[in-house]
Amino acid sequence: MAESDLPILFLDVDGPLHPWDNDPSKRPDGYQTFRWQVPPSVKPDGRRDNGKRRVWLRPEHGPELLKLPVQLVWATAWAHSANVRIGPHLGLPELPVALAENKYGSRGPSQSWKTEALLEYAAGRPFAWADDEIFHLDVECITQHAVPDALLLPCDPSTGPADARLRSGQALGGRHCSRCLPRSLHR
Repeated sequence: MAESDLPILFLDVDGPLHPWDNDPSKRPDGYQTFRWQVPPSVKPDGRRDNGKRRVWLRPEHGPELLKLPVQLVWATAWAHSANVRIGPHLGLPELPVALAENKYGSRGPSQSWKTEALLEYAAGRPFAWADDEIFHLDVECITQHAVPDALLLPCDPSTGPADARLRSGQALGGRHCSRCLPRSLHR
């Protein structure tokens, strides 16, 4: 089966793969720490960014994701750098990127800045979207576009995919998310 015939699994990094909203001194069990330095900068709000980066990843997530009958696509503010900074630690090949630029905050706090770009990228194909920022207006937008085979998989950014809603199988449309995500992502 050609990749273009498979459903898409849109993957965010922060939240689904990296439980970022945690005590920085307490790495979650089973995760490894990866660090690197980028050039320091000043954020738009004037705060200084020292350029130090740290992510927690579970390397076994990569092989499990590759076993799924889906086309994996990055849907993250990391954009193309996910293929350089995240994918290799998970054993993932270079993946397509649905979001070429970070438009974070362009929609406000009640709708993700990604939604319309993901709908455009999917172009009518069935998809699942795992993200820590899926809001009510995202569900409405996807419903308005009459996407019957869309499965939204919200993740708690402090626990990642171990979020209780995923473990219990509750997802948009009553579908069980284990059809889309590997078992270890339900722990």
